[in-house]
Amino acid sequence: MTQTSASIPTLTMSDGRHIPQLGFGTYKIAGAKTQAIIEQALELGYRHIDTAQMYDNEAEVGSAITASGIPREEIFLTTKLNNDHHEPDSARRSLDESLTKLQTDHVDLFLIHWPMPKAYGGSYPETWRVMQEFVADGRARTVGVSNFDVPHLERLLAEVGVMPAINQIEAHPLFRNDTLRAWTKEHGGIVEAWRPIIRGEIFDDPQLSVAAERLGHTPAQLVLRWHIERGDVVFPKSVHLERMRENMGIFDFSLDEHTRAILDGMDRGEAGRTGPHPNELNEVI
Repeated sequence: MTQTSASIPTLTMSDGRHIPQLGFGTYKIAGAKTQAIIEQALELGYRHIDTAQMYDNEAEVGSAITASGIPREEIFLTTKLNNDHHEPDSARRSLDESLTKLQTDHVDLFLIHWPMPKAYGGSYPETWRVMQEFVADGRARTVGVSNFDVPHLERLLAEVGVMPAINQIEAHPLFRNDTLRAWTKEHGGIVEAWRPIIRGEIFDDPQLSVAAERLGHTPAQLVLRWHIERGDVVFPKSVHLERMRENMGIFDFSLDEHTRAILDGMDRGEAGRTGPHPNELNEVI
Protein backbone atom coordinates (compact mmCIF):
# COMPACT_ATOMS: atom_id res chain seq x y z
CA MET A 1 0.00 0.00 0.00
CA THR A 2 1.48 3.36 -1.00
CA GLN A 3 1.31 6.03 1.67
CA THR A 4 0.35 9.63 1.02
CA SER A 5 2.13 12.58 2.55
CA ALA A 6 -0.91 13.08 4.80
CA SER A 7 -0.40 9.64 6.37
CA ILE A 8 3.24 10.24 7.34
CA PRO A 9 3.38 11.20 11.03
CA THR A 10 5.20 14.29 12.22
CA LEU A 11 7.20 15.00 15.36
CA THR A 12 7.15 18.33 17.17
CA MET A 13 10.56 19.96 17.54
CA SER A 14 11.61 22.09 20.50
CA ASP A 15 10.70 25.28 18.62
CA GLY A 16 7.15 24.03 18.04
CA ARG A 17 7.65 23.27 14.36
CA HIS A 18 6.78 19.88 12.90
CA ILE A 19 9.06 17.51 11.02
CA PRO A 20 7.82 14.51 8.97
CA GLN A 21 9.12 11.30 10.53
CA LEU A 22 9.85 9.76 7.12
CA GLY A 23 11.82 11.58 4.47
CA PHE A 24 13.80 10.96 1.30
CA GLY A 25 17.58 10.92 1.55
CA THR A 26 19.79 12.12 -1.30
CA TYR A 27 23.25 11.04 -0.15
CA LYS A 28 25.30 9.85 -3.15
CA ILE A 29 22.49 10.61 -5.59
CA ALA A 30 24.30 12.46 -8.35
CA GLY A 31 24.49 12.77 -12.10
CA ALA A 32 22.04 13.47 -14.88
CA LYS A 33 19.14 11.53 -13.35
CA THR A 34 19.25 13.22 -9.94
CA GLN A 35 16.46 15.70 -10.58
CA ALA A 36 14.21 13.02 -12.08
CA ILE A 37 14.76 10.71 -9.10
CA ILE A 38 13.80 13.42 -6.63
CA GLU A 39 10.78 14.35 -8.71
CA GLN A 40 9.69 10.69 -8.52
CA ALA A 41 10.02 10.77 -4.74
CA LEU A 42 7.89 13.89 -4.53
CA GLU A 43 5.29 12.38 -6.86
CA LEU A 44 5.07 9.32 -4.60
CA GLY A 45 4.25 11.55 -1.64
CA TYR A 46 7.58 12.26 0.06
CA ARG A 47 7.50 15.77 1.50
CA HIS A 48 10.71 15.72 3.53
CA ILE A 49 13.92 15.98 1.49
CA ASP A 50 17.35 15.69 3.09
CA THR A 51 20.39 17.03 1.24
CA ALA A 52 23.71 18.69 2.15
CA GLN A 53 26.30 21.01 0.71
CA MET A 54 28.65 18.01 0.81
CA TYR A 55 26.37 15.95 -1.44
CA ASP A 56 26.82 18.36 -4.36
CA ASN A 57 23.21 17.95 -5.48
CA GLU A 58 21.44 20.96 -3.99
CA ALA A 59 20.85 22.47 -7.45
CA GLU A 60 19.12 19.31 -8.64
CA VAL A 61 17.04 19.15 -5.47
CA GLY A 62 15.96 22.75 -5.99
CA SER A 63 15.07 22.14 -9.63
CA ALA A 64 13.06 19.04 -8.70
CA ILE A 65 11.06 20.92 -6.08
CA THR A 66 10.37 23.77 -8.49
CA ALA A 67 9.41 21.40 -11.32
CA SER A 68 7.07 19.41 -9.05
CA GLY A 69 4.69 22.33 -8.69
CA ILE A 70 4.18 21.41 -5.02
CA PRO A 71 3.85 24.54 -2.87
CA ARG A 72 7.10 25.23 -1.06
CA GLU A 73 5.37 25.33 2.33
CA GLU A 74 4.31 21.70 1.88
CA ILE A 75 7.92 20.47 1.64
CA PHE A 76 10.27 20.10 4.60
CA LEU A 77 13.74 20.79 3.20
CA THR A 78 17.01 20.11 5.00
CA THR A 79 20.56 20.94 4.04
CA LYS A 80 23.81 20.90 6.00
CA LEU A 81 26.83 23.14 6.50
CA ASN A 82 29.94 21.66 4.90
CA ASN A 83 33.12 21.06 6.88
CA ASP A 84 35.01 23.84 5.08
CA HIS A 85 32.48 26.52 6.04
CA HIS A 86 32.65 26.59 9.84
CA GLU A 87 34.11 30.08 10.07
CA PRO A 88 31.30 32.63 10.63
CA ASP A 89 31.54 34.59 7.38
CA SER A 90 32.01 31.41 5.37
CA ALA A 91 28.95 29.86 7.01
CA ARG A 92 26.88 32.92 6.12
CA ARG A 93 28.03 32.90 2.49
CA SER A 94 27.53 29.17 2.13
CA LEU A 95 23.93 29.31 3.28
CA ASP A 96 23.21 32.03 0.73
CA GLU A 97 24.78 29.82 -1.95
CA SER A 98 22.68 26.85 -0.83
CA LEU A 99 19.49 28.89 -0.97
CA THR A 100 20.32 30.01 -4.49
CA LYS A 101 20.92 26.43 -5.60
CA LEU A 102 17.79 25.21 -3.85
CA GLN A 103 15.73 28.01 -5.42
CA THR A 104 14.20 29.03 -2.12
CA ASP A 105 14.46 31.85 0.39
CA HIS A 106 14.70 29.50 3.37
CA VAL A 107 15.39 25.94 4.43
CA ASP A 108 13.26 24.24 7.03
CA LEU A 109 16.28 22.74 8.75
CA PHE A 110 19.97 23.67 8.57
CA LEU A 111 22.48 21.42 10.30
CA ILE A 112 26.19 21.61 11.12
CA HIS A 113 27.27 18.45 9.31
CA TRP A 114 30.16 17.43 11.61
CA PRO A 115 31.52 19.00 14.82
CA MET A 116 35.14 18.93 13.60
CA PRO A 117 36.42 19.13 17.21
CA LYS A 118 40.13 19.22 16.25
CA ALA A 119 39.73 21.68 13.37
CA TYR A 120 39.26 25.46 13.58
CA GLY A 121 40.74 25.37 17.08
CA GLY A 122 37.72 23.41 18.25
CA SER A 123 35.48 26.42 17.69
CA TYR A 124 32.27 24.62 16.73
CA PRO A 125 30.32 26.46 19.49
CA GLU A 126 31.07 29.69 17.61
CA THR A 127 29.68 28.09 14.46
CA TRP A 128 26.59 27.17 16.48
CA ARG A 129 26.20 30.81 17.53
CA VAL A 130 26.19 31.84 13.88
CA MET A 131 23.51 29.24 13.14
CA GLN A 132 21.20 31.13 15.51
CA GLU A 133 21.48 34.14 13.21
CA PHE A 134 19.90 32.16 10.40
CA VAL A 135 16.79 31.49 12.46
CA ALA A 136 16.60 35.14 13.46
CA ASP A 137 16.77 36.36 9.86
CA GLY A 138 14.44 33.66 8.53
CA ARG A 139 16.86 31.88 6.22
CA ALA A 140 16.53 28.73 8.33
CA ARG A 141 13.31 27.92 10.15
CA THR A 142 15.07 25.51 12.51
CA VAL A 143 18.75 24.70 13.14
CA GLY A 144 20.44 21.63 14.49
CA VAL A 145 23.52 19.46 14.24
CA SER A 146 24.65 16.20 12.74
CA ASN A 147 27.11 13.66 14.15
CA PHE A 148 27.49 15.45 17.48
CA ASP A 149 28.29 13.21 20.45
CA VAL A 150 27.34 13.94 24.06
CA PRO A 151 30.51 15.98 24.90
CA HIS A 152 29.96 18.14 21.81
CA LEU A 153 26.34 18.81 22.76
CA GLU A 154 27.36 19.58 26.34
CA ARG A 155 29.76 22.25 25.05
CA LEU A 156 27.03 23.83 22.95
CA LEU A 157 24.77 24.06 25.98
CA ALA A 158 27.54 25.35 28.26
CA GLU A 159 28.93 27.95 25.85
CA VAL A 160 25.91 28.99 23.78
CA GLY A 161 22.99 27.91 25.94
CA VAL A 162 20.90 26.55 23.07
CA MET A 163 20.19 22.86 22.55
CA PRO A 164 19.98 21.75 18.89
CA ALA A 165 16.43 20.87 17.88
CA ILE A 166 17.78 17.96 15.81
CA ASN A 167 20.81 15.69 16.07
CA GLN A 168 21.27 13.60 12.93
CA ILE A 169 23.41 10.59 13.87
CA GLU A 170 24.29 7.10 12.74
CA ALA A 171 21.76 4.72 14.29
CA HIS A 172 20.44 1.34 13.16
CA PRO A 173 19.98 -2.19 14.56
CA LEU A 174 23.72 -2.98 14.41
CA PHE A 175 24.60 0.30 16.15
CA ARG A 176 21.67 1.48 18.24
CA ASN A 177 23.66 4.39 19.66
CA ASP A 178 21.22 4.48 22.56
CA THR A 179 23.34 6.51 25.00
CA LEU A 180 23.55 9.43 22.56
CA ARG A 181 19.91 8.99 21.52
CA ALA A 182 18.73 9.07 25.13
CA TRP A 183 20.84 12.13 26.02
CA THR A 184 19.60 14.02 22.97
CA LYS A 185 15.97 13.27 23.75
CA GLU A 186 16.33 14.01 27.48
CA HIS A 187 17.54 17.49 26.57
CA GLY A 188 14.70 18.22 24.16
CA GLY A 189 16.26 17.20 20.85
CA ILE A 190 14.93 14.86 18.17
CA VAL A 191 17.14 12.14 16.69
CA GLU A 192 17.41 11.61 12.95
CA ALA A 193 18.94 8.25 12.09
CA TRP A 194 21.20 8.09 9.05
CA ARG A 195 21.99 4.84 7.27
CA PRO A 196 18.82 3.42 8.87
CA ILE A 197 18.73 0.12 6.96
CA ILE A 198 22.52 -0.42 6.93
CA ARG A 199 22.52 -0.82 3.15
CA GLY A 200 20.59 -4.07 3.50
CA GLU A 201 23.31 -5.82 5.49
CA ILE A 202 20.86 -7.62 7.80
CA PHE A 203 18.12 -8.43 5.32
CA ASP A 204 19.29 -12.04 4.97
CA ASP A 205 19.13 -12.68 8.70
CA PRO A 206 16.97 -15.84 9.04
CA GLN A 207 15.00 -14.59 12.04
CA LEU A 208 14.25 -11.29 10.35
CA SER A 209 13.19 -13.06 7.16
CA VAL A 210 10.75 -15.25 9.07
CA ALA A 211 9.37 -12.23 10.93
CA ALA A 212 8.94 -10.34 7.65
CA GLU A 213 7.00 -13.23 6.13
CA ARG A 214 4.82 -13.49 9.24
CA LEU A 215 4.00 -9.76 9.23
CA GLY A 216 3.54 -9.58 5.47
CA HIS A 217 6.20 -6.92 4.95
CA THR A 218 9.79 -6.83 3.74
CA PRO A 219 12.85 -6.86 6.02
CA ALA A 220 13.54 -3.25 5.02
CA GLN A 221 10.06 -2.22 6.09
CA LEU A 222 10.51 -3.97 9.45
CA VAL A 223 13.76 -2.11 10.08
CA LEU A 224 12.27 1.24 9.11
CA ARG A 225 9.22 0.52 11.28
CA TRP A 226 11.59 -0.25 14.18
CA HIS A 227 13.06 3.24 13.81
CA ILE A 228 9.62 4.86 13.62
CA GLU A 229 8.46 3.12 16.78
CA ARG A 230 11.64 4.24 18.56
CA GLY A 231 10.63 7.83 17.82
CA ASP A 232 13.39 8.70 15.35
CA VAL A 233 13.21 10.45 11.98
CA VAL A 234 14.44 8.41 9.00
CA PHE A 235 15.11 9.27 5.38
CA PRO A 236 16.12 6.14 3.45
CA LYS A 237 17.69 6.69 0.05
CA SER A 238 16.92 4.78 -3.12
CA VAL A 239 17.12 5.49 -6.83
CA HIS A 240 14.59 2.75 -7.65
CA LEU A 241 10.89 3.58 -7.84
CA GLU A 242 9.68 0.33 -6.31
CA ARG A 243 12.08 0.65 -3.38
CA MET A 244 10.98 4.25 -2.80
CA ARG A 245 7.40 3.02 -2.71
CA GLU A 246 8.33 0.12 -0.42
CA ASN A 247 10.05 2.48 2.03
CA MET A 248 6.83 4.47 2.37
CA GLY A 249 4.74 1.42 3.19
CA ILE A 250 5.53 1.28 6.89
CA PHE A 251 2.52 2.92 8.47
CA ASP A 252 -0.12 0.21 8.14
CA PHE A 253 1.34 -2.21 10.68
CA SER A 254 3.21 -2.41 13.99
CA LEU A 255 6.02 -4.66 15.12
CA ASP A 256 5.17 -7.46 17.48
CA GLU A 257 7.25 -7.96 20.63
CA HIS A 258 9.19 -10.87 19.11
CA THR A 259 10.26 -8.92 16.00
CA ARG A 260 11.23 -5.91 18.09
CA ALA A 261 13.39 -8.17 20.26
CA ILE A 262 15.10 -9.60 17.18
CA LEU A 263 16.04 -6.14 15.95
CA ASP A 264 17.03 -4.88 19.40
CA GLY A 265 19.25 -7.93 19.84
CA MET A 266 21.37 -7.19 16.75
CA ASP A 267 23.24 -4.33 18.42
CA ARG A 268 27.04 -4.70 18.27
CA GLY A 269 27.85 -1.54 20.17
CA GLU A 270 30.78 0.44 18.83
CA ALA A 271 31.73 -2.49 16.57
CA GLY A 272 28.52 -1.86 14.63
CA ARG A 273 29.42 1.70 13.68
CA THR A 274 29.94 2.03 9.91
CA GLY A 275 30.98 5.69 9.66
CA PRO A 276 33.69 7.70 11.40
CA HIS A 277 33.44 8.52 15.07
CA PRO A 278 32.48 12.20 15.53
CA ASN A 279 35.82 12.86 17.25
CA GLU A 280 37.79 11.43 14.35
CA LEU A 281 36.48 13.34 11.36
CA ASN A 282 38.39 16.62 11.39
CA GLU A 283 39.54 17.06 7.79
CA VAL A 284 38.31 20.23 6.13
CA ILE A 285 37.02 19.00 2.76
